[in-house]
Amino acid sequence: MPEHTRPGDVLADRYRLTDLLTESGGGRFWRAFDSVLQRDVAVHIIACDDERAPLLREAARTSATVLDRRMLRVLDIDEAADRCFVVNEWGSGTSLDIMLADGEPLSPTVSAWIVAEVADSLALAHEAGVAHGRLVPENILIDTDGAVRIIGFAVDAALHGLPPGRMSTDVVDLVGVLYAALTGRWAGNSRSVVTAAPSQHGHVLRPRQVRAGIPRTLDALCDHVLNQGGDVDVTAVIVSDSLRDFLGPSATAAEAWLARIEHPRRGQETVVLPALPDPPVREQDFAHEKGPAPDDVVDPTGELVTTTTVMSEAGEEPIEPAEASDEGDATDVEAGADAEPPTQAGMPIFHDDRDEVTWLPHHHEPAPPPPPFEPQPERPLFAPDPADGEPARRPRAVPATAHPAGGGFWPWENTGAGAGTGSGVLPAFVDGDEDDDRNPPGTNMLRLALIVAVCLVLLIGCVIAFNLGRGRSPLGAEPDTSTSRATSPQSSTTGGSSPAPITGITATDFDPQATPSEENPEEARFAVDGDPTTSWSTETYAQNLGPGGLKTGVGLLLDLGDDHSVSEVDLTTVGSPTDVSVYVSEARPRGVGTLNVAGTTTVTGTRGTLSLSDNPTGRYVVVWLTSLPTVSGGFRGEVADVVVKGD
Repeated sequence: MPEHTRPGDVLADRYRLTDLLTESGGGRFWRAFDSVLQRDVAVHIIACDDERAPLLREAARTSATVLDRRMLRVLDIDEAADRCFVVNEWGSGTSLDIMLADGEPLSPTVSAWIVAEVADSLALAHEAGVAHGRLVPENILIDTDGAVRIIGFAVDAALHGLPPGRMSTDVVDLVGVLYAALTGRWAGNSRSVVTAAPSQHGHVLRPRQVRAGIPRTLDALCDHVLNQGGDVDVTAVIVSDSLRDFLGPSATAAEAWLARIEHPRRGQETVVLPALPDPPVREQDFAHEKGPAPDDVVDPTGELVTTTTVMSEAGEEPIEPAEASDEGDATDVEAGADAEPPTQAGMPIFHDDRDEVTWLPHHHEPAPPPPPFEPQPERPLFAPDPADGEPARRPRAVPATAHPAGGGFWPWENTGAGAGTGSGVLPAFVDGDEDDDRNPPGTNMLRLALIVAVCLVLLIGCVIAFNLGRGRSPLGAEPDTSTSRATSPQSSTTGGSSPAPITGITATDFDPQATPSEENPEEARFAVDGDPTTSWSTETYAQNLGPGGLKTGVGLLLDLGDDHSVSEVDLTTVGSPTDVSVYVSEARPRGVGTLNVAGTTTVTGTRGTLSLSDNPTGRYVVVWLTSLPTVSGGFRGEVADVVVKGD
């Protein structure tokens, strides 16, 4: 395949490539735009001389013979520029592998409905003698309307070099898709990006061993086909009938749930612009691919100028080129021919007719340095103002202040003896024409007295605080014990009140990650009855909860009856340690993935308290156990009493 296939290329003057989706051994899967019908299409491209090209052509022809609403149809097949490509219908939605990677595994009802739809389409194709060949979660799409669409029927297997007609593999992969939807792990024959399913002694673990709450019907179907190999009678029709019998009337609810999934909108997708045209190509090949040739220079206009160095017959010294203007140029060329040019930054040039990459060098002349800053001229103290020519600062005479008692001037008497301090005139410098009145006598003493008074008040306050802190009176005397005893009830009454317990709470078990969503519901009321001898307990799990467990958590949903500001939750548990998280919600939650954690703690004894600093407000409180104590036979959590406090 030509190496310059990239976004913006147009196939058959019609299909403009926009996004490269996947690539496998030289085969590429593109999203393209049909300029004739003005719609998006999917394009599988492979080189015509590739050994998989005949398989791709035959797969496209056989896939086009099967007509089903769930299949993304083959629209065209053609060859152009040594490339063989197949055009398929484009589907907008989310593939199953992305759904499993972005969230938790699907519920058994939704999983059964998706696989039943795929099984119906697969049964129709097998009846016509056509196999998908690579039925993995990446090739199952849930479109924006909630419908199931199948990607790359027969074509994707050919692109991966797989032989056609693998119907038995289709059945195993079909049940593997059911296993993946239930557990988030892949157990089929074909390779997938989904994490492989855990196995033991060469057998895949049953779905119920990986995730709790899976119905036995689906568990038995997966175990029979994946571990025991099934038998010749297990076909896509049998799988479809088994799943339809399991679904019954709940199939409508599963389809409605898928229709409400939020898919990325078209405006939020990555936009890939068409490729820009290549820069002009230099005629002469460079001797060094990592940088410009030694004889290449750049003129002041930015154009690339190539000079040719002609070697003499002896091969020792280069002959001076005709374009050299003086001897200095010839000397530079000779020196450059002997030494390796240094690696320099430049613009790469990609050639369409060969794989070589050459470089357009940058300008070698550095930019001139900026001019130096001129020093500011020194300005004298009495420099004239540029506006009016007058000095900005000038001395003026300030009359001396009269003595309060009369008879002369203070602080010096005016004897009329002449100049100096006894002249009665004090020099002062003022800015402009603004007045600079002197402070009256005694101002500094008044300020000093004020500072001393403030310090004295602070000192007295510190002494009083110190005495009160020791349990004495403000003056340091021993307090009257009889008076303190008499006033203690009043002080306890008027002090800060602790949060009061909220009454009228009802509790139900909360297990959103299992179907049916039940975790000993008949015992949930014992957690809020105020009796520590009765308790609610979880199921016993063979593996602890958490990110590596079968579930991330399980717990209780407390209904407060109305919106309350929750400040504290007191827990009494049986066994330890127990990791607990608390969530507060105004609406009845369906899970904890969209809620904010209000508080977390680890109960190491039998009692624990969670103080919620933000005092969240809501009607529903979720007590979510994320790690369970160890008991005989596994892990089990047990809550004897829950007290919610607030106002």
